[in-house]
Amino acid sequence: MTMLDCAITDLAARLSSRGISSVEMTDACLTQIARNNGRLNAFITILADQARADARRADEEIASGHYRGPLHGVPLSLKDLIDLAGVPTTAASRVLEHHVADADAPITARLRTAGAVFLGKCNLHEFAFGTTSEDSAFGPVRNPWDPTRSAGGSSGGSAAAVVTGMGYASIGTDTGGSIRIPAAVCGCVGLKPTSGELPCEGIIPLSRTLDHVGPLTRTVADAWLLFHVMTGIPNPPLLPVRRPAPSLRIGLLRPYFMDVLSDDVREQFELELERLAMAGVTVVERAVPHASDIAAVYLHLQLPEASAYHAPVLQTRPEDYTPPVRLRLEMGRYVLAEDYSRAQVGAEVLRREVDAALDGLDGLVLPTVPITAQPIGSTGLTIGDRSYPVRALMLRLTQLFDITGHPAISVPCGRSRDNLPVGLQLVGRHGRTEDLLTLAATCEDVIGQRG
Repeated sequence: MTMLDCAITDLAARLSSRGISSVEMTDACLTQIARNNGRLNAFITILADQARADARRADEEIASGHYRGPLHGVPLSLKDLIDLAGVPTTAASRVLEHHVADADAPITARLRTAGAVFLGKCNLHEFAFGTTSEDSAFGPVRNPWDPTRSAGGSSGGSAAAVVTGMGYASIGTDTGGSIRIPAAVCGCVGLKPTSGELPCEGIIPLSRTLDHVGPLTRTVADAWLLFHVMTGIPNPPLLPVRRPAPSLRIGLLRPYFMDVLSDDVREQFELELERLAMAGVTVVERAVPHASDIAAVYLHLQLPEASAYHAPVLQTRPEDYTPPVRLRLEMGRYVLAEDYSRAQVGAEVLRREVDAALDGLDGLVLPTVPITAQPIGSTGLTIGDRSYPVRALMLRLTQLFDITGHPAISVPCGRSRDNLPVGLQLVGRHGRTEDLLTLAATCEDVIGQRG
């Protein structure tokens, strides 16, 4: 196993004892960026000189006894919605081609305090308004396992970077699944914490009601580490000892959530459920009675909020948006106030129903995405005897938990017949993201690192 194959938690002790240097890690990541970015288009801005200077400073601090914690000297990236002082924040759009951040976002500042080294800003679906990372002023992000396919979105560049060693972690955003979707289709871990646990200031919004920020990592233990640093703890404790699998009870969301799956995803997901059951995990079936209303509630919250934020520029410079993103922003203008109000009521109903589904359980389980990564440019897919828009399929199993605010995580759970990653999604109680991460770590141990 090379240095680039290791998790942050595997390298932190070696960094602190000077068995490995931040400069070595940073140079290795920059070499991977030079090797892979032309093929995958994961980065918009690469900060090679700044990253090397920050890595040298980290090594000097560690050598002088000023070790800040397990992120000190670790190279990572930011989705290009998140402000990094003195660096452009483009949101992958011509609209912001001249915008330079004058201050760090709070999340960025906390990572900087912990000693992280910033490699650059990652490509995404323009303004995070899509699930494939195709509609970008800088061109599409490509999937590391098959560059003819989408990396998922909107944090596609972040997932591609983590999977290929172009950084040890990346920070993304999630409004309808934009951390978990690319994590699933690229084969890494993606965490959406509980709504409100991490600040979204200094991050260009898509929908202020639904927006979340969180890490994409190689392991659940690394997600634990990044989550705690992002809450403001620069030197957090390591992930606790996993709970024994036989002590766990999880709920399988079957109606609606298992109705529309590709054969590959269904086969792999059910295989992993069997593994969990064989390890002693108790799996019971649960339901969300109004699951058929999820898409309507989501759209009537997200569309008008996105449209309102973009209204001034949409009025004066509509041609600067990619056509698909512009169309969705225009749609938001036609959502009635009464529909928006009804959606808020619907969100509360769904929140209570997810709480009820979680009652007496450690978490819920379901696939992350109903399909594997699709060819770039693909707009529709037939499952069974019905055709579905790719965008709607990608969102189908993730958007509920942005509506309700429950913490959710995607972990790799094997590959399809054509060697494309599949993701397993776990959902926890409000405000119990730590418990969710502990559950996910146990499940990760059972199903293995098979992204």
